Amino acid sequence: MKMRFPFSKPLRRSSDQGHKPALSAASSRNRVVIAMGCFIAVYGVIGGRLIQYGMTDLEQGRSYGSINRNMAARPDLVDRNGAIMASDIRVASLYGEPRRIIDPDEAVEALTSVLPNVDYKEWHRKLSSGAGFVWLRREITPKQQAQVLALGIPGIGFRNETRRFYPGGPNASHILGLVDIDNAGISGIEKYIDNQGIGALQALGLDASEELAPVKLSIDAGVQHILRDELMTAMDKYQAIAAGAIILNAKTGEVVAMASVPDYDPNNPFNANDKDRLNRMAAGTYEMGSTFKAFTTAMALDSGKVNLNSRFDASKPIKIARFTINDFHGKKRVLTVPEVFIYSSNIGTAKMADVVGIEGHRDFLKKLGLLDMLKTELPETARPLEPKEWKKLNSITISFGHGVTTTPLQTAMAAAALVNGGKLIKPTFLPRTKEEADAMGEQVISAKTSAEMRYLFRLNVEQGSGRNAEVDGFYMGGKTGTAEKVINGKYSSNVRFNAFLAAFPIDDPEYVVLTIVDEPKPVEGQYSATAGLNAAPMVQSIIRRSASLLGIQPKFHNDREALQVSY
Repeated sequence: MKMRFPFSKPLRRSSDQGHKPALSAASSRNRVVIAMGCFIAVYGVIGGRLIQYGMTDLEQGRSYGSINRNMAARPDLVDRNGAIMASDIRVASLYGEPRRIIDPDEAVEALTSVLPNVDYKEWHRKLSSGAGFVWLRREITPKQQAQVLALGIPGIGFRNETRRFYPGGPNASHILGLVDIDNAGISGIEKYIDNQGIGALQALGLDASEELAPVKLSIDAGVQHILRDELMTAMDKYQAIAAGAIILNAKTGEVVAMASVPDYDPNNPFNANDKDRLNRMAAGTYEMGSTFKAFTTAMALDSGKVNLNSRFDASKPIKIARFTINDFHGKKRVLTVPEVFIYSSNIGTAKMADVVGIEGHRDFLKKLGLLDMLKTELPETARPLEPKEWKKLNSITISFGHGVTTTPLQTAMAAAALVNGGKLIKPTFLPRTKEEADAMGEQVISAKTSAEMRYLFRLNVEQGSGRNAEVDGFYMGGKTGTAEKVINGKYSSNVRFNAFLAAFPIDDPEYVVLTIVDEPKPVEGQYSATAGLNAAPMVQSIIRRSASLLGIQPKFHNDREALQVSY
């Protein structure tokens, strides 16, 4: 007997090709599993990213609105021996997220308890602003960071930034320069580096993770320390308003050390822009006084119209227009060229300049680079000043260092040409080989004239105003310069700008040393403050302490003729 179920129909196998079979239960379950897997994966990624951001917040502090990016790095600055003179360090900066601040009054009051010099009103305004992110203080100390963390204020965090650190403090501040709060160079070598293209990379953030190669300087950090130390001592001893010095390699033009005091600490440059913190060696111009007599003498000798045996009548003052030119310690007689030099005769020097002529005089100083703005790696460079029209009176006064202002750095450069065989080599703060210097050097005087100038420099230390610069064993030569300063439109006989220009070893000079001291006072027991009594002893102390670091060995000979400078 067959049983029939109501409402049931017998199953038939379809032979129609267009009809699709029904989905199986297993297929449906697979689709559900796949969909669930996709949801789990998506939310797993989201959760993982949230955990990653949470870890970043704990380690580095949140950066509102964007991923925290380190500030672009700068290359280390190292001296000629590899010693670090400037480097980047990591510091924390304090920020707030006003939208997360519960009570701005309470937050500012708490921060005031651990941080110095908090501007309560300004910080309260910032934390009440409703903004997403505000800076509160850049570059705080690790101790301050720990104290703020201990407060546990919601909405207060830290961001790691890069700060420039100068291990030597003020030792080379005018050379190295400064960076701003964003680590961009704003003066000195730091600015020079940015001008070479690193600044553009910083702006784009392209060098933030790259380790930049150190920039080597021509400076010797040890010699630089000695130089500045002697300047600080001299400024105190002579009660001067300022002092400066430079050591220049006479054969390559490399600046081995240069300092000007008062200066500033680049790690805390609160007074860097004060007027008295000027880099007097490169960014200040001065009447260089009797040091200019070296250039006048070299000009006369190189012209061929004067030789070492030439004589000039210095028995009477020179009267021109309403002015009278006299000698400080006049011999009141005819002087030979060496006597004009060692007695520092204004009258004799003026007559040597007159032999060459006004036009020739100006052309010679221009050829030595003393009248044009000097370009080095330092952006801070002053432009020399000269008369708009040179007349005979101008030529006379300029011959002994009045009437033209130039920088001490330019003066040292020109002096190097007088003693190195006659080549003018522009100074540099970067390493330079002798071969590179020879290729770029310009012959400005003959080798014969250079030899004669070495003789005169040495003679002045042995018999003239440079006696107080003598350093036993180092056979040096030099020239003093005592310039009266202009006070209320007139030259003052009691207010001076002094300098001493030296080279050593004078038989084959390796280095030129120039010291300056502004408005020195007589020391106890002396009635005068001329350059021979202050600027010259400064050179003596600098050479005595630094010669060994410069690789110059002393020479002690019984036979003086073995060390005589030939000409």
